[in-house]
Amino acid sequence: MTSIPTTFAGLVNEFIGIINIIIPLLFSLLFLYLVWRVFESWVLKAGDGPAREAGRQYAVSAVIVFVLMISAWGIVRLLQSSLFGL
Repeated sequence: MTSIPTTFAGLVNEFIGIINIIIPLLFSLLFLYLVWRVFESWVLKAGDGPAREAGRQYAVSAVIVFVLMISAWGIVRLLQSSLFGL
């Protein structure tokens, strides 16, 4: 059982701890969803030409979004470690 924070810094540290758990969880869920969508459009609907083209467009946009999300998270972590020493 965690202790109840008694200072503002303790409260902020609790929130940061929760966020540090939630963000990797969201990234992993997003990655699984992207893999499923690509699998669905390229393997399950392999004979359907428009579905394969839509899957290709989805895969390209998904990779771009995923790279942007990871980059943004990296920048936030860099600022967090350089400014706050966390």
